[in-house]
Amino acid sequence: MGDIAFDFEKESDVFEFVVKKGHGVKGLADTGLTTVPARYIHPPSERIDRKDTIDSAPFLSAPIDISALLEEGDNVDNEKKSEISKKLCEAAEKLGFFQVVNHGVSHEIMENAKRAAHIFFNLPRERKLAYSKQNSPCPTHVFCGTSFSPQAEKALEWKDYLSMVYIFDDEHVRKFWPEECRDAAVAYLKSANSMILAMLSALLKGLGVEIDEATIRSFTDARAVNMNYYPPCPNPDLTVGVGRHSDLAALTILLQDDIGGLFVRAQDKGWIEIPPVEDALVINVGDTLEILSNGRYKSAEHRALASNTKARVSVPIFVSPIPPTTIGPLPGLAEKDGKTVYRQMLFGEYMENYFRNGHQGKATLDFAKA
Repeated sequence: MGDIAFDFEKESDVFEFVVKKGHGVKGLADTGLTTVPARYIHPPSERIDRKDTIDSAPFLSAPIDISALLEEGDNVDNEKKSEISKKLCEAAEKLGFFQVVNHGVSHEIMENAKRAAHIFFNLPRERKLAYSKQNSPCPTHVFCGTSFSPQAEKALEWKDYLSMVYIFDDEHVRKFWPEECRDAAVAYLKSANSMILAMLSALLKGLGVEIDEATIRSFTDARAVNMNYYPPCPNPDLTVGVGRHSDLAALTILLQDDIGGLFVRAQDKGWIEIPPVEDALVINVGDTLEILSNGRYKSAEHRALASNTKARVSVPIFVSPIPPTTIGPLPGLAEKDGKTVYRQMLFGEYMENYFRNGHQGKATLDFAKA
């Protein structure tokens, strides 16, 4: 490997190889390990066992056809539109996770995005290192890494990722995003735009308070496409692909492959698996939307399992405001609900607190409590 010999029994050597030298967990898996190093072993309470899951039927609705929500012009079926909006609001209140079909993102665009994730993570280490936070040509908006917050975590997560934030324009994309995956990533992002605005608009208007289009758009000004890569893992039962967390964003649009492994906490009843459905996208409420809704919509805790046979990929789009935007319950909601669950703050404040620690379930929302 061109590096000094590493002893993967030693936690410091694992950290050095994976994080500091930038091999990532992909590089670790490529050494042919037959057991997970100690640095990746999570406490039994945090591990994922498919046998422990509960039936998803009482919590997860059937995939929602949102085609009528995206219609414009004279042929809009308003009755159908309001029926879909109602389903979205119910799902956001009940579980905070749902799947949508006929969402305007083509099969080809979704396949290309998944393929691009495999292509990027199979590049030589030196090429990926060019996008580490230390080396990236634009480290605030394009960077790749491993785990969630390696310096803060006791046990690492079995995942590498590339994050690309679309906040400027296509010139910025051409200049800074990795050429191996940028076209597929930006095509996916752009084809999801109509769906993102339509769904967020339906959810916010469904709260029953007045809100204008400019305000709705302000909660979508920062959109990031992540490519997550989970290499085959020798002992997926001892580690996690992603630990328990809720998302920072207002909404997350998730493209998962056919391997499965996404688990969501269903209220306090237990964990359910969100099964892959061909051409469906998984949508989930993030902390920002829970705060805007005064706690009515739930940013569900979720986590992911690696596979012991195949590399798994997922491609989420995180839809958020920009840091100077104020977030808090929408005007009139606290009065309507008879209580104020969350306070007003800058999104940047919330974001800084969110990334300060390792994954910690929904404890991040305590920071925003009124």
